[in-house]
Amino acid sequence: MNKQSSDELQPGDSHKAASEIREQGYSIIENFLSPQQLAKARDLLDSRTVTFAGRNNFEGSKTERIYALLTQDKAFQDIVEDQRVMAICDAFLEANFLLTTSQAICIHPGETPQPWHCDDAFYAIPRPRMIAISTVIALDDFTAENGGTEVIPGSNCWSEEQAGGDYRDGETETDPDYAQRMDGKSITVEMPAGACVVFSGSTLHRGGRNTSTGIRRALSNQYCQPWARTIENFYLTIPRDMVKGMSPKIQSLLGYSVHSPFMGQVSGSHPLKTLDPDFVPSVFRDS
Repeated sequence: MNKQSSDELQPGDSHKAASEIREQGYSIIENFLSPQQLAKARDLLDSRTVTFAGRNNFEGSKTERIYALLTQDKAFQDIVEDQRVMAICDAFLEANFLLTTSQAICIHPGETPQPWHCDDAFYAIPRPRMIAISTVIALDDFTAENGGTEVIPGSNCWSEEQAGGDYRDGETETDPDYAQRMDGKSITVEMPAGACVVFSGSTLHRGGRNTSTGIRRALSNQYCQPWARTIENFYLTIPRDMVKGMSPKIQSLLGYSVHSPFMGQVSGSHPLKTLDPDFVPSVFRDS
């Protein structure tokens, strides 16, 4: 485990984490959340009635998720734009990179392990590649017993042949030998509550089996290249009135920015102009 604390890992020192991600596919930031942030995140999630349970083996039949998490409280927005994570993203992603998903994941006792997968599998670009950066933030201690995230070190550098074919659609159980091969190469990211694991979107990983008697809560924020389609469609999820009150960085992460020279424009205008309640796209304006 990376023993460097969040107090030591400043944005200007992100090269160490970036180096670990390049070499082994992941890096750990201990004490990522302050005690106050950790307590608030737990309280916010525990006060929310979760109705979205997993619908398949990938989502997990005993796993609850809250999508578009940053809409729930500014505390989650602050975590999304944490400067340490932003610095790591800057090391790998192009300017104007995007937030592709923001969710809470609660794994209940009795949950089976996810299929092995990588978070950038749906981008049809040959491996190895760098399209996305993922974070998983522990709200409970991550252990091998309660479903702590499992990763395969170095898999970010694997070719398509090395990664195997079934990982793309999350149905790796269709190959009875695949899970056994990957299990022999994997480790459990055991880390205390408040820590964060950051990994390449091409690193093979999964949520582990929960054989404990307690839940395993986590936050997962993922970021992608500015030219890639995002997992969550935040334009439809988050009302513009809510986006208007968010920080400029969050607005940019949600896609209210222009990737040079003009990707993301709205009828020839900068997308930030759409936050004006009187904005009308030029194509609909009276001549």
